[in-house]
Amino acid sequence: MAILILLLTASFIAGSFPTSILTGKYLKNIDIRQHGSGNAGATNAFRILGWKPALFVLFIDGLKGWVSAKIIAELGFQYQNIPDLGVLQILCGIASVLGHTYSIFAQFRGGKGIGTLAGVFIGLFPVAFPMALGVFITTLITTGYVSLSSILAALSIPVILLGILPFLLSVQPPLSLLIFSLIIPWFVIYTHRKNISRLKDGTESRFDKIMIFKRK
Repeated sequence: MAILILLLTASFIAGSFPTSILTGKYLKNIDIRQHGSGNAGATNAFRILGWKPALFVLFIDGLKGWVSAKIIAELGFQYQNIPDLGVLQILCGIASVLGHTYSIFAQFRGGKGIGTLAGVFIGLFPVAFPMALGVFITTLITTGYVSLSSILAALSIPVILLGILPFLLSVQPPLSLLIFSLIIPWFVIYTHRKNISRLKDGTESRFDKIMIFKRK
């Protein structure tokens, strides 16, 4: 039990690394949470700092999730009592995402966890990631809304794992990952609840420049 707590704590601390906050402080001497949407994530970094810093933020945030699910969990697996590596990877991944969302290095005010969650997903089942990414990109270039793209990509994950992979590619994901895939959309919807309200009101920020089909 003590080893499990240690692994989860290590994952939470890894997820808590405030990438966008430190990047904003270094580049412009600002707290990125006081600008734009107020979110400490890659999307707001793009708005305030530009695309290059945003890519850096996205990469590091994703790396936090991948390290937690793939490295920390696997290194500590043999020293704790959970017999299923997949379950331990999911628990460490969740701890990392929670660390990103409620960072101990930023007064428990972090990002929405999408980049870190993507890193966890890559570590758990990389073959399914490109499909979810495709849903995200398609939604983004047609609507311009990052929030909606994130939500639909999250909703696509259980569809991909339960439907597309088993029937089209004869790939059967483990039960633990299937259960996790059903939890992901709820978490993403919860962290984007304010965005959903703004989408309903028509006040959500949109990246018009990235859209293929624009209204004239």
